[in-house]
Amino acid sequence: MKIDKNGATLKVGDFEFKMDVITDNVGIKAIDISKLRNETHILTYDPGFANTGSCQSSICFVDGEEGILRYRGYNIEDLVENCDFVEVAYLLIKGQLPNKTQRLEYQTLLNKHSMLHTDMEMFFRSYPQHSHPMAILSSMVASLSAFYPELEEMDPEENLDLTVTRLLSKMRTIAAFTYRQSIGNDSVNPSYKYSYCENFLHMLFDSPVNDYQPTQAEIKALNQLLILHADHEQNCSTSAVRLVGSAEANLYASVSAGCCALWGAKHGGANQAVLEMLTKIQQEGWTIDEVIKKAKDKDDEFRLSGFGHRVYKTYDPRAKIAKKLCDEVLGEKSKNDPLLIIAEKLEEKALNDEYFISRHLYPNVDFYTGITFHALGIPSSMFTVLFAMGRLPGWIAHYLEWRHDPYLKIGRPRQVYTGLTQRNVLPIDKRE
Repeated sequence: MKIDKNGATLKVGDFEFKMDVITDNVGIKAIDISKLRNETHILTYDPGFANTGSCQSSICFVDGEEGILRYRGYNIEDLVENCDFVEVAYLLIKGQLPNKTQRLEYQTLLNKHSMLHTDMEMFFRSYPQHSHPMAILSSMVASLSAFYPELEEMDPEENLDLTVTRLLSKMRTIAAFTYRQSIGNDSVNPSYKYSYCENFLHMLFDSPVNDYQPTQAEIKALNQLLILHADHEQNCSTSAVRLVGSAEANLYASVSAGCCALWGAKHGGANQAVLEMLTKIQQEGWTIDEVIKKAKDKDDEFRLSGFGHRVYKTYDPRAKIAKKLCDEVLGEKSKNDPLLIIAEKLEEKALNDEYFISRHLYPNVDFYTGITFHALGIPSSMFTVLFAMGRLPGWIAHYLEWRHDPYLKIGRPRQVYTGLTQRNVLPIDKRE
């Protein structure tokens, strides 16, 4: 492969193929191989697509080497400090932060469309009480297509506020109802009195015998946690949303696919795994040195969850924020919280150990968010559901961006075939 100012040249034997080189807005170069297969019958082989750019996008920027995360050009630190989740959702979906009037109108729309269809509420009672919340969430999001079929016939660009705010708001209600079903309690309807995150906490924890009122610190924490999860470039679940959307599936079906992808333990389930790991360390009475030793032993089934990231080769910027947030939520209790103490000691030990440093195994966003969710009273089975709520604006933004991509072809990767070549079918009585 040769790259110069005129482009890139691929040489295979005596054959040469010239390709354009695209330079993005931050100076990163990409070789355009879109015509390679048709003109040369040569494929590229890239397991996990780690080196493949599947699209051009203006939504999110991640620099794994420098530890940078930006939504629409804004640093994640700046957004967490100065915005709430509704503002960031507006930013991701519409491209700009809202002014005060737009913010109020958006909040009003979210509240207006937060109720679920009565028949839809009945669905929750049909699920077994101990169903996994992500199973319920993904299926109920897909079922929105049945209850609001008119949205399938609308152009999301022309009816953006109605289509998107319905999903943004109703998915939050679905998430809350899912938790109530899991504990055998009746659902609590949303209220016009509350903000987005306040409404969710109210629907989770209020009851006739408990006049639940979340503190401002808890509302702020949930806002920030959702912002941290709002988008992260072409990750597994976002790629799933784009791929399903490329088949011209509707928004609900595409987001349901994103929920299913996020459900995986290597993706959205990681923060639950961290809390379970910390709890196990506490229960087993392992020392930090013992844990580090077990993590290094490839023959030991123990895995150190919450360290390392597919993209980040330095400290995950979201993890820094999540750690600070965790301390704020726990307050004085942070000095005595056993799980947080274990987490901080693990981090300190790992960051000074050559084994972890050489492998770029720094804490990721999941390492502290699980402890914070736990401190808010949210059970570990709901952690991935909260992740999905946070990631929803990003999924929607990518779905809409894909619909307006000039390439606009159905996603269809190729493969390197490793199976048997042609065989002839023998009559059944002659087969061994």
